[in-house]
Amino acid sequence: MTTTPTSPLRSSLIRAAVLVFLLVPSTATWASKLLIPMDNSQRDHLKAYGIAYWTLQRDVTVEWLLNYKGGSFLIDHFQAIEQECTIRGVTFSVIADVQASAILAEIADPEVNMEVVKLEKAPKIAVYAPAGFQPWDDAVALVMTYAEIPYERIYDKEVIAGALPKYDWLHLHHEDFTGQYGKFYRQFRNAPWYQDQVRESEAQAAELGFAKVSTMKGAVAGKIRDYVAGGGYLFTMCSGTDSYDISLAAEGVDICATEFDHDPIDPACQEKIDFTRSFAFKDFRLVTDPMVYEFSNIDATDIHNTIGMERDFFTLFDFSAKWDLVPTMLCQDHEQVVKGFMGQTTAFRKSLVKPDVLIMGENKAQGTVKYIHGEFGLGQWTYFGGHDPEDYQHMVGDPPTDLSLFPNSSGYRLILNNILFPAARKKKQKT
Repeated sequence: MTTTPTSPLRSSLIRAAVLVFLLVPSTATWASKLLIPMDNSQRDHLKAYGIAYWTLQRDVTVEWLLNYKGGSFLIDHFQAIEQECTIRGVTFSVIADVQASAILAEIADPEVNMEVVKLEKAPKIAVYAPAGFQPWDDAVALVMTYAEIPYERIYDKEVIAGALPKYDWLHLHHEDFTGQYGKFYRQFRNAPWYQDQVRESEAQAAELGFAKVSTMKGAVAGKIRDYVAGGGYLFTMCSGTDSYDISLAAEGVDICATEFDHDPIDPACQEKIDFTRSFAFKDFRLVTDPMVYEFSNIDATDIHNTIGMERDFFTLFDFSAKWDLVPTMLCQDHEQVVKGFMGQTTAFRKSLVKPDVLIMGENKAQGTVKYIHGEFGLGQWTYFGGHDPEDYQHMVGDPPTDLSLFPNSSGYRLILNNILFPAARKKKQKT
């Protein structure tokens, strides 16, 4: 028996028809909802976010039940979504409309700290990262890959060309926006990968019309600032936090030693820092010695080095869900006390955080903050200290984290909260 090959057009039409069929509830499921719990009953918290994103991609609204069973998701019951949950190993239950109405009534009670947020659009995501980067180089790219959330990679050329407004959400790979190549000079200046990075960065700067890498990175930082001001959402971790803020504050000032940009540092650079330009930090002191693996005193790695992994935790703040939607969304988790993790920038000295910045996670005993948020113009930004929530002290050359071993990671959940955040229809924040 022979078969006739199916044309590409016919194949696409068949797939579309199947999807439409699956997204039409049957009579048996018409008056039902799909509840994805996000408390300790959930088998895979991380893939659950992927289900929410996948659903939004198909123009189906997701209700995010803030503080209900760890920040659960409530969705109209479609066969396709149920099947996708089963395939991905995500815990769910099918409940009758009357049960869903009872849950929503419980959440609506003004005496309970819960709220419903409608997620309506799958945000278009960009990761700022160099060519050749691998998802396991970066916790955000790693967890998006695991959760099956798509993203596009952009870098300096695309940013300078004005590509950012195409995206709803931007993540900064653990980048050095000061032009000092991560301050790896002392340990890795003779390493082939470091020398390649320098050559490629200098070539890119020249191609884009900049005399130095530091100048190019400063221009990129400015483009990102404008993106946020225009309504974009920015999320970054590790050295992408403080190095970005330093770059903003040091605009037009040479803070790089000769080893990095081939000309002397401005001896008065510290006095020329303009803290009004930075998003999060104030009154910080630069570390300009090329032999020191640090950008400034913002970073509290030295403090956390004295704690030890067993005693290194940070506590999430408990916000009012009905009045402070933004931080409540960003802090959804099944654990309020989250294990700490190191990075080139591990955490931030609380004394150097601007007073208008919203602190969402801190180690009060150590005077450090881990998780902060703020607004700039029409947009918003979030900084998260540390490199990998499930690798306490990730080192250069360490193997990638296998997230299938950590499907219930409370630290990685905070990253994914930020990814869904732009999808929300938000009320005015009262904080």
